[in-house]
Amino acid sequence: MGILSNTVNICHFRVMGEWASDLDFYFEAPQLLTHNRFNSIDDTTDELSLGWVHLDDPKANNFNPPHCWRDHYLMFSLRRDQRKIPAALLKEHMEKAQDKFLAENPGYTRVPKLKKEEIKEAVRLKLLAKTLPDPKTYDVVWDTQRNLVTFTTLSQKTVELFQDHFKKTFEGLRLVAFHPYERGMLCLDSNGQLLLRQANKAGGDSYLELIQENQWIGKDFLLWLLYQTMNKASEYRVNQNGPTLKGEQFVAYINDKVVLTGEGEGGTQMITVNGPQDRFIEVKSALGSKSITEATIHLEAADESWCLTLKGGIFHFASFSSPAVKIEKDNTVDEQTEREAVFFERMALLEKGLQLFDSLFHTFLNARLGGDWGFISTGINEWVGGDQ
Repeated sequence: MGILSNTVNICHFRVMGEWASDLDFYFEAPQLLTHNRFNSIDDTTDELSLGWVHLDDPKANNFNPPHCWRDHYLMFSLRRDQRKIPAALLKEHMEKAQDKFLAENPGYTRVPKLKKEEIKEAVRLKLLAKTLPDPKTYDVVWDTQRNLVTFTTLSQKTVELFQDHFKKTFEGLRLVAFHPYERGMLCLDSNGQLLLRQANKAGGDSYLELIQENQWIGKDFLLWLLYQTMNKASEYRVNQNGPTLKGEQFVAYINDKVVLTGEGEGGTQMITVNGPQDRFIEVKSALGSKSITEATIHLEAADESWCLTLKGGIFHFASFSSPAVKIEKDNTVDEQTEREAVFFERMALLEKGLQLFDSLFHTFLNARLGGDWGFISTGINEWVGGDQ
């Protein structure tokens, strides 16, 4: 699922560090992408190749400013091609090769260790030459105005590869996960930021510590939203900058999926509740010993709707669905112009959905860090412990 799909997995990063070059970033960034581009391994026996390709064309790996820039967005994709030999196939061919060696060398009753390794490598290379690489691409959109990078996968292994290759490409810069604490600091005013700093449970500035020690943010947010969904009006006001005017009304609620996690005698236990809910009876019964760590959130504004499954610990967005892009076909418009129109329309819809989410998160933080939280918390606890 790429960035132009109606449904996509996305995670966000802030770009940290200082640009090490004195050259114009607009012209040098494409050169750096080209220098660290993807190179095909179709005609080789290499197992893996990793590098940058065009967002619009995964076969193109030479960048220039007009094609990788759209306004203030720098856009490209990470391509990873890998050959994989099934273990059973490798074992079968090794056994055949070892049997052949023993038949040709009757003095041996078994294959020596060094020879076995030699046979294994020869068989592996032979099979690799016959195996086509499996290509995968992951889109990257760098909003250079907001200093925010969007990446279209939640795979931790792929995320780490992306961070490493980004750091290698852009010397002096690195990517840091846009985690709940950091997101909160960005959407709050100065007074709210002060209150959030006071509530910060991390002892240092390490982003890993800020994530781990502030798990309460995501857990409290999802519990608060579930309570709001079942007991309060689901109407909120836009309070963050973005495509929608501040003050506009929108609706937000939890439905379809809730994941609860807690510690038990056998270690970490997880419960997943799927399907449309009425009173969330199963969820409420589990809240005494578990916390909500993931949930599907619906956002609605005017006649448009968004849906995402929030990973509460780090604020990754799974299956983030947006309104469909509606671009009018015009025979007088060339393909490149149409691609640009689709891209800008898709980014506007994604940013609008994220603006609604950040407005909802801001509303929660104001409640959580404000003087009325004790009263709100009591209401939540009474609801959780009330009649099912």
